[in-house]
Amino acid sequence: MRDVIDRLLDPDAVPGTLPPAPGELETLTLQLRGHLALLLPEVEETAKRLPRESIPRYCALACVGEARERLRAEPSRRFGGPAGHARRLARTLNALCDHWEALAVTAP
Repeated sequence: MRDVIDRLLDPDAVPGTLPPAPGELETLTLQLRGHLALLLPEVEETAKRLPRESIPRYCALACVGEARERLRAEPSRRFGGPAGHARRLARTLNALCDHWEALAVTAP
């Protein structure tokens, strides 16, 4: 998951890497959507095991809500078209991965 995220968010970090071509961008977007669909329920279930007043629970569930909104959204020319949409999905997946890693340590 992090490899796909890095490909979209930081292509300059890998020497010789070019920004994704339109066909590749579509593939990466589909991968991001699939990763989000897999990780969303895992983060949500794990977060819900934490106490209701838990800050990590609140933050993770907020991220889950945002991820669902991002999955419903369509690319818009106003917000960077397909590339901007893919980058927003990548940032959301990155945040969910961070929450998943943190929850794996703290959840019962």
